[in-house]
Parts: sequence; C-alpha cells; structure tokens
Amino acid sequence: MSQDCSDGLYIAMFSIHGLIRGENLELGRDADTGGQTQYVVELTRALAGRPEVARVDLITRQISDPKVDAGYAEPEEILAPKGFLIRIRCGPRRYLRKEVLWPYLDEFAEGVLKHFRRVGRLPDLLHAHYADAGYIGTKLSQILELPMLFTGHSLGRVKRQRLLEKGMSEERIEERFNIQERIEAEEKALNAATMVCTSTRQEVKEQYALYDMYQPHTMVVIPPGVNLERFSPSKQPLHTFPYLSELLRFLRNPRKPVILAIARPDERKNLHTLIRAYACTPSLRDRANLVLITGNRTDYLEMEPGPRQVMRKILHLIDKYDLYGHAAYPKQHQPDDVPGLYRIAARTQGVFVNPALTEPFGLTLIEAGACGLPVIATNDGGPIDILDHCHNGRLIDPLDEKALGQTILETLSDRKEWIRMARNGLRGVQRHYTWSGHVQTYLRHVQRLMERRPSKPFWEIPGKKLLRADRMVITDIDNTLIGNPVAMAEGGREALRELIGLLREHPRKPGFAIATGRRIDSAVEILREWEVPIPDVLITSVGSEIHYGRELKPDRNWTRHIHYRWEPDRLREHMAQIPGLYLQEEENQREHKLSYYFDPEAAPQIRDIIRSLRRNHFRVNTIYSHQQFLDFLPLRASKGLALWYLAQKWGIPLRHFLVAGDSGNDEEMLTSPVLGVVVGNYSPELEPLRGQPSIYFAQGHCARGILEGIGYYAFLEDIRLPEGVPA
Repeated sequence: MSQDCSDGLYIAMFSIHGLIRGENLELGRDADTGGQTQYVVELTRALAGRPEVARVDLITRQISDPKVDAGYAEPEEILAPKGFLIRIRCGPRRYLRKEVLWPYLDEFAEGVLKHFRRVGRLPDLLHAHYADAGYIGTKLSQILELPMLFTGHSLGRVKRQRLLEKGMSEERIEERFNIQERIEAEEKALNAATMVCTSTRQEVKEQYALYDMYQPHTMVVIPPGVNLERFSPSKQPLHTFPYLSELLRFLRNPRKPVILAIARPDERKNLHTLIRAYACTPSLRDRANLVLITGNRTDYLEMEPGPRQVMRKILHLIDKYDLYGHAAYPKQHQPDDVPGLYRIAARTQGVFVNPALTEPFGLTLIEAGACGLPVIATNDGGPIDILDHCHNGRLIDPLDEKALGQTILETLSDRKEWIRMARNGLRGVQRHYTWSGHVQTYLRHVQRLMERRPSKPFWEIPGKKLLRADRMVITDIDNTLIGNPVAMAEGGREALRELIGLLREHPRKPGFAIATGRRIDSAVEILREWEVPIPDVLITSVGSEIHYGRELKPDRNWTRHIHYRWEPDRLREHMAQIPGLYLQEEENQREHKLSYYFDPEAAPQIRDIIRSLRRNHFRVNTIYSHQQFLDFLPLRASKGLALWYLAQKWGIPLRHFLVAGDSGNDEEMLTSPVLGVVVGNYSPELEPLRGQPSIYFAQGHCARGILEGIGYYAFLEDIRLPEGVPA
C-alpha cells in the first residue's frame, strides 16, 4: 500500500456508489452505473500520468456479493503506475443502491482516515463526486483542514423539479430517492467546497443557482474528456463490425441508417418518447432502423423496480407499434462493443440521439462525435455546450415527440448537412474534449488552491495522559451522566459513584470525556457539585471549546481550527433582522458560539433561518434545542466534529469510543461510527435511531444506563461489537 508520494500532489477522489473497476465497466447496469463511473476512472488515470502528481487514489465502496463480480471485493486495484482504486467497506457487504447508503457514510469516512494512515501522508486535495461523496468530503475537509473540490454530476434539486413536473408526488420522491438528505448534503458540500467543478455553463447559471449556497465565483467549467484511442472513426466495411451479428437478430435490413440511443433504463432517459417519435413518423420508420442499447439484462423481470418498469414500457411500445424487424434492443453488450456501435451508426450515415429529460453533461455525445456520428440531443445541460463547441447536431425539446421525429428525419435526409456535422464533430471533440486538455485545466486551478493553503501544522499535542488510553467513554452531562434531583435520589447517585469508580480503578484506564452544551465554568461547577472528577477531556459550549485535565488546558489548535470563516459580528447584524430571536445573556456568549432564545410563535421556521444564512454566505452550524434555544457555531465546530477531531488527534479508533446521550443534541455523536448508548430517560427525538446495530437503548436511566451500555459492549474488556458492525 505505502508508496513514496512526498514529491508532488497527492489527490484523493471519492465516488462511493455503483460498481467501479479498472476494466470492463458495467455501464448502464442500473441507475448507479452511468457515466460518472467512467469519468472518475478516466480522470484518475489522466491525473496519474502527469509529472506534477505523485499519487491519485480513487476511493469507493468495497462490495462482496454473489450477484456481482468478485473483483469488487478486492481492497485495492492498480489503475495506473501512480493511480489506485481503493475500496473501503461500509455497511452491509452486499451491493446497495445509492439511496440506502446514507446511514453508513460516517463509517466510510473513518475507513478513509485509516487508509490515509496506511499511506503515511494526508492528501493535498479531496475531490468528491456526487452528493454522497460530497458528505464524506465535507466531513473530512472539516476534520483535516484540506481543500475540497466538489462535482455534483447530477443535482437533487434539479431531479426533484423534473420529477414533480412529471407528476410524481413529493412523498413518493422522498420515499424512492431520499431526496431531502441528498439536497442537504449538496448544500453542505457547496458550503465547504473550495472549488466546484462543473461540466457546462448551464450547470453554473441554472442548476447550481437553485441552491441556497450558490456561489458562482467558486465554480469552474472543466468539460470531461474522451479517450480518442478508443473512440475514433472507422472506414472498415459494415459487415466486418463484430457487433453487427447481434443486430442482425433484430433487423430485416441492417444497411439502413441507424438511429442509435445508449442509455440505462431510467425514466429520466426518456427512451419511450424516442420510440413513439420513431413509430409515429412513417417515413422515418421506412428510412431507418432504431437501435436501443439499454445496459445488460438476463430477465427484465428480475431487474430493480425502476429499470424493470422502464423496460416493460419499452417492450410494450415495440409490440404496440409492431416494430419487429425495425428496432433492435439487445440484452447484452460489453464496454468494448460501444465504439463499434457508434461506428456502425456512422457507416450507415445514421444519428445518435439523447432524448433525456435532463442531462448534466452527456459523455455519450462526445463519444459519438469522436466517431464521426452526428447527434440530436435534449436542450438541457451539457448538450447545449457540446453542440455550441462542436456544431455537430441539433437540440430538441425532449417532450415534443413529433418535433423529435421530424428532426431525426431531416438530419438523415440531408446528406451534405450530415457530412458537415460529422466533420465538425471530429474537429470539435479534438479541440475541446480531450483528457490532456481536461487535466491541464484541472491542475492549473488546483495549483492556485495550493498556493493559498496555510502551511501551519495541524496537530498540537497538549498533554500526555491520553497517549496511554486506547479507548474512551464520552458522555453528556444533563440527563445523561447526571439526572434531575428526584432521579439522583432514587439510585442515580449510587450509579454515578459506581461508574466513576469503574472508570478510575479499571486496569484498562479508559479515557473519560464530557461533551456538553454548558460553558466550561458551568460544566466544572456541576461536576464538582456531584463529586465527579474533572475528566481527561471537556468538550463544552456545544463543541466549540475543548479543554484537557485538571488544569483545564485549552486546545488552542482546535480554537484555531474552527475559526475558519467565522464572522460573529456580521452574523449578529444579520440575526438582528429576524423576528422572534433574542440574544441570550452575555455570559452565554462565547468566542465561537453565538446563542439566542427562540420564540416559535414569532420566529420563522428553523429551515427558513438556515436558508437565509446560506443565501448570505454564512458558513455556520446551526444547533436548535429544546424548542427554545438556538446556537450558531463555526462550520467546523460541533460536538460530533470534536469527537472526530479527538479520534484523529490521539489515534484512537472511533469504534473504541463509547458515547452516551439522551437528546437530539447528542444525535450527531451517536450516529458517528462509535459505540452508542441511549440512556433509558431519553428524549423522543432519538427514537428513530432504534434498530441501528451500533446504538444500544439502555433500560437504566442516566449513569445506570451508561453502565449498562459498558456491559453490553464489554467495553472495558475486549470490546464486543454487535452483529453487522465492522471493526
């Protein structure tokens, strides 16, 4: 694993979902194996070939599932002499669609940190692809102080808008696509990103403009490249193309011009409109063949529900319009067959059609252009820029099937225009869409980021005690470690003494930490009141301050770390304009915490306050608690982020942290890849966490519940991980 990468850039890219490997990518297998997988592999190889780059890691999810190739279980694959595909385990071992991966992303992030330790060097740059990787990149950039690039590929707000236009309900969209969590991750990624990489101007001006954290000055347009060694024109006779034999199974006259579409069976790809446009234009049906390459399948009834529904519609339309002999829809193809398909269509003087409802870029369009095949594409996203650069086709309204059919017919009927567009495509792709040009522009922007990066060391070790600890108990104070007077009188005090005695006297000498919303003086006061020794670590003021040991030595590196883009004076001015918010007493204000009383009758909803902050480019964490308190912290500050910071700083694995809490304020810590304990007197907002294998719901209240959790996990022995929880 270890490789000397001290001289030159070390870039870590994250593309988490789908199936990624170095060769024979399963493009179109399902909704998660589209152009993004090809793009990140090609980008990794292209960057690894540059002299100024020392190492590139493409980090994805490790999958062990009899339904997919065994290669996806391999922890590492070499893509190039300096390019590596790294697979990190998270969640169940089986293949999962991206919408259900969200609960396991923190686990993935910890796996990435372990990988960096094995490499022996932190990357210079993080590059996150899609919303799920954006979540990972945001967290790691916050913890490690590394610049982050973000590429959305396709955006949740755009997808939701399109699905609503098609008549799908908000409830169904959320149920199927987990869309709100995705959009929130995109907002946070845009907030954290040093630079946003886009493929088109339309993405910048229209798609990202839908987001509260829209900051066009951070966005650069770097169109993807195409492998010109794979995709190029050919003059070989039609009958010599290997894949033609597969098409002969469907077509009566294979020499007719081919109308080619390559897309996975997804509603958004809008293939049914193309079929109707072809079938309902009699002269087009007579003149040309329709070839639909919709990924690979054995039995469409065994496909996932979404693709299965699309394939059923495709087969129904072919039968309804009796397109047998005129339309080909092969069940299987290999990645190496794709260039030949473009060449077959070009040799028949056909056309490539992309009728998608929305298209972030459209890699197939530049592949077709590189093979000398004119294109017809949706008037959305990437196709607008591609045709503006290449002048090798026409744009259409994807919902106007009559116009689509007529445009295809006109393109096939005008031989001179066809030749002009074919030649334009070849020149345009070579000029604008090569990988060498892509990485040259990419690295030019990256070098500018590196010049602005602070050089101060990240780590500063303030003490020695924790260096001996290999595990740590972290607990909230109020209603977790200590309860109300009645609860403490009913056995709570004895349980507290038992817990403190266990932590003090056990031979393992575990670390002990407090994480509370209280100020440091208030936290110390209540601990002394209940005769709790000062812990090894105090995380106070909702995670904005860290102190160590009896001397309460502040972690000044944490203070410096979280100060990033913190603007308390400007924030005060902004919040003064919002009704229903009242500054708390001065003693509740801290250097990196601004606290308000919240009047739910007079104030806007919390989500509207957050949107207002984002639209005014505030980089803050907003903490709402008990329906009456509102705290604002720097972007890098929270109890959960402080926990990750401690784990990284002291080299203690997160699975060696036992975290106890009782309320929604503790949720971020509990859902990290730690061993969580929810005490028996918990607030209802934590009920949704029940069932997660790494969160134990205790029966005992307060300290008794913490003791119960320590026993459940055998935390002070050899640590017993519940089934389904990776080490």
